[in-house]
Amino acid sequence: MFGRKTSDSDTVVRLLAAQVRRDISVGLLAPDAKLKIDELRQRYGGSAHSFREALTQLASEGLVEASAQRGFRVASATQTDLEDITRLRAEIETLGLGWSIKHGDLRWESEVLAAFHTYARLCAQADTDRSALAIEWDEAGRQFHGTLVSACRSPRLIEFQDRLHAQSRRFRYAALVEGRIDLSAETHALRNVVEASIARDAGAASAALSQHILSVLER
Repeated sequence: MFGRKTSDSDTVVRLLAAQVRRDISVGLLAPDAKLKIDELRQRYGGSAHSFREALTQLASEGLVEASAQRGFRVASATQTDLEDITRLRAEIETLGLGWSIKHGDLRWESEVLAAFHTYARLCAQADTDRSALAIEWDEAGRQFHGTLVSACRSPRLIEFQDRLHAQSRRFRYAALVEGRIDLSAETHALRNVVEASIARDAGAASAALSQHILSVLER
């Protein structure tokens, strides 16, 4: 009985965290905005305890800042933040990709190809209506980048890669909607990553992936 209650409570916390995470990513909750528990409950539902747990979880992901004196607020999203997140992403993802190329099997190759196909389709579709498809496009990108490192045999690297990608979502979402991402060029760049990965050319694949990730700093 007690285990069931804990499970239900955890589910509620995950759902609340997912809703707030999404709204931070798309800018509905602005950088540095104060997150008041009572206001959040009116907006999303849930108990005060569940929201504290959800915001604590988001703080561990770097999307929310927690202070004993000031409570919770949305994390900042400055150019310095973008540069820091992007450089770390380039280092972590290329490392994970290299390990995945070393250890990945045919199943990993097929998963990479499938994830790229989905993302390429979303890139083509989003180019016609960026605002309407931005969330689906971003999720397909998260799945693709996660698949690249999924065979690296390091759960900690996989977790850190996903966390950094989540922290970059606000910047990518804004860049997409504002027309600062060339989706055709994006598809071409990542096709090079996939082809080199399938060919087991770790050097070329890592270089192409690093160049692609770091290109956001040139926009």
